[in-house]
Amino acid sequence: MLHTAPCEAAPVSCTDDTGTVITLEAPARRIIALYGAFNEILVEMGQSGRIVARTDADEAIPALAGLPAIGTHMRPNPELVAGLAPDLILQMEGRREAATSVDALRALGIPVAVFRVASFGDLFSVLHRMGTLTGAEQDAAALEARWTARLDTVAGAIARQPHDTGTADGKDHTQHPPRVVFEVRYPNLLAAGADSIVNDIITRAGGVNAVQQPGRVVRLNEEELLRMAPDAYVYQYGPMNPTPVAPDQRPHFTALDAIRDGRVLKVDEHAFSRPGPRSVEAVEQLARFLHPAAFDTNTTTARN
Repeated sequence: MLHTAPCEAAPVSCTDDTGTVITLEAPARRIIALYGAFNEILVEMGQSGRIVARTDADEAIPALAGLPAIGTHMRPNPELVAGLAPDLILQMEGRREAATSVDALRALGIPVAVFRVASFGDLFSVLHRMGTLTGAEQDAAALEARWTARLDTVAGAIARQPHDTGTADGKDHTQHPPRVVFEVRYPNLLAAGADSIVNDIITRAGGVNAVQQPGRVVRLNEEELLRMAPDAYVYQYGPMNPTPVAPDQRPHFTALDAIRDGRVLKVDEHAFSRPGPRSVEAVEQLARFLHPAAFDTNTTTARN
């Protein structure tokens, strides 16, 4: 695939999600993304050659494995960062520690763009702005088109599915989407709330998030979970939920029809809870779980 060569002369500018105007004299050539999925986006755009460092957590990304590490995404080492002379840093809006590091890096005179991603609309907006800041707008537009085509394939398959019981719970969900609980962490149960990328993943996969409280994550007790009576239960494994016990091995969880009947899906945290290229993969995986009949009868794969 050919990628556009960013224009090296013209200034570029965008507004980040804190309202800060980021203006560069020329498209960024030395980028440090403190949030791993932003690195993945740059790689997908064909701009990996502009990434000059990684965080400790991003060594698993093949294109970044040989780059110097500058600390964690929440607490990067300012001296190491400054020594690499980046002309742009990308950060995800998050906890107070992240905001503190952004302030420290900006105090060094380094432009820092902070983005918020709680939906695919947000993800596409970030993609556009990353295209602007790198001068690679055409590559960003092409990547959005590929993602959109895959999402449209999923939506089309669900819309065309037969009106039968070929769903994860044996019910006809062509008119009533299955209600899903997405576990972020257990014990001390945290679930994905209405303001999370997971909420949009569930929706685009043909389900509805049973947890409609505001926030990215919502604390639930077992009584609340039982009252929700979800049609399907999805739980992640990864840094936030490193060693989850299978739900059917937990006290009280077997009172849920979804658990008793095996309508349970274990998923990779990096695909579902880290907004980026793998979010599209997450929609495809969840849609096939919730609506298997739709994909049994659809011979076109969701991935281009």
